[in-house]
Amino acid sequence: MLPDLLVPLGLLIVVAKLLEGLLGRLGLSSIVAYALTGILLGPVFGVVEPTSELQIFLGLGIFVLFFVIGFDEIDVRGFVSIIRGRYFAAALISVAISTAVSLSVTSDIFGLSFSLGLPTTDALALAGVLSLSSLGLVAKVLSDSGQLRERIGLKIFAVVLIAEIMALLVVGFTVGEHAEASDAAAIVRLIAQIVGFVLIAWLLSARVLPAAISLLQRIFDVPQLSFGLLLGGLFLVVVGAERMGLHGSIGALLFGAALSGLPEQVRNDIMPGFRSASEGLFVPLFFASAGLYFDLSFLDQPLTTIVALVVIPLAGKFAGAFIGTFLVRIDVPLTMATGLMAKGVAEVAFLLVMLEQGVIGADVFSLLVLVMLGYMLVMPPLITAAVERARTSKVRVAPHSMPPSFARYALADVRVGSLLDATRELPGPNVTVEELLAEWTVPGHTDYVVASDDEVVGVVSLSRLRRVRRGNRPTTPLRAVMRPCPMAARPDEPISDVLERMAKYAISVTPVVDGPDGDFCGTVATHDVIDLLLLMDEIKPQSD
Repeated sequence: MLPDLLVPLGLLIVVAKLLEGLLGRLGLSSIVAYALTGILLGPVFGVVEPTSELQIFLGLGIFVLFFVIGFDEIDVRGFVSIIRGRYFAAALISVAISTAVSLSVTSDIFGLSFSLGLPTTDALALAGVLSLSSLGLVAKVLSDSGQLRERIGLKIFAVVLIAEIMALLVVGFTVGEHAEASDAAAIVRLIAQIVGFVLIAWLLSARVLPAAISLLQRIFDVPQLSFGLLLGGLFLVVVGAERMGLHGSIGALLFGAALSGLPEQVRNDIMPGFRSASEGLFVPLFFASAGLYFDLSFLDQPLTTIVALVVIPLAGKFAGAFIGTFLVRIDVPLTMATGLMAKGVAEVAFLLVMLEQGVIGADVFSLLVLVMLGYMLVMPPLITAAVERARTSKVRVAPHSMPPSFARYALADVRVGSLLDATRELPGPNVTVEELLAEWTVPGHTDYVVASDDEVVGVVSLSRLRRVRRGNRPTTPLRAVMRPCPMAARPDEPISDVLERMAKYAISVTPVVDGPDGDFCGTVATHDVIDLLLLMDEIKPQSD
């Protein structure tokens, strides 16, 4: 029994990593190498078959993969921080149009002869998968080409971030046991269970687990303690998700997303072991298993259905992205739409989940996996070319907010001290609201630190000041409307950690303190980060 399991596992891992190295020299994605491994060892040569024993082990890869996707790609705080802007509107329109167009192929709601005719819930889940965009792929493409720090790179990043989370919400709440809820009471009960699970899992993952890991690491000297706690916690969350009507992969996704806001220093401490296990074992096996299920049965489908599955979702996604960015007047809509066409690992992962659930057959699965691999091959150079062309655009406006995760990709080595503003005078608590609005405001800044005798006493926001009646503004001091400053930064902290906390507390500026006594030494604002990006953009052509 054991050799029967270890031989195919060993073959899949060895061939997958060798092909990754070989195809990597040609500039091809590692996911392509892994899937090709499964195709070669499975359907082509018949060396490995997806037995039940092998499938149990490969199933673990699904949960690990979704955890990594949630941890690396989902920035909930960034989503909330830019949810009211034009980027949110553009992403909403894009996902809505793309999903509606894809539904014309996945369901018979429009009565088209070439549609798959799936039940409504299943059709919506598949349409959501076809509407997904990959933040990870976009970030990698922009980073590799040196364009992530440019204004157009930040805009694409922001829109793709919102669009990915929206599409994941559609898929997440339609994949699982929802179809079993037949009456209104059952649906309400199921929704209540899911919401309860999400809230509890989020609270435990984002609040309890990080603190527990830090505490236990100080108490016990155990190698890879954090890795074991995370892996065990992941499997427990998966079981909880399954019992609440969510698919286990969605539980893993939520678990990863809840932990994605960990400080960079903590991330660097706890994640190496997890990444080694996922990138060296689980992820290659997972995508190789997708290759094992690949066949040419999709050729038995009517030609119109094959063409519709390939062309219509593609056209709908691009049209939705273009219309969304055009209607809200984001410049270079063609470039933005191209960025939203990025596809990554989540799509293949969801397709395999839907295959295992019987939502789609091997024919549809094989065709769509082939389509997704095509996206991975074609879209990176197209996105790079589109952004390069857009760099000459004369209408370029920096966004007013920045997703915290953007700094993890674009400003990985930048510390708070590099952006410290130690020269700006700060208003005191006795300054009136009218005086601050007339004399202290700075373009682009929405929050202001209030200090007295070089000691921070609070923070005020323009939105709160403007709610003070005009007649009361000359006599209302800032001490009456300010709130305690919820955080402070240190000069040696990564700027990404500070942006995460600023998003958490919904502020755009924070004091910076140094020394054992926490001496005040200046401030840093999100607008300062944006200014740095703009400066990098301006000086880069000269350095090239």
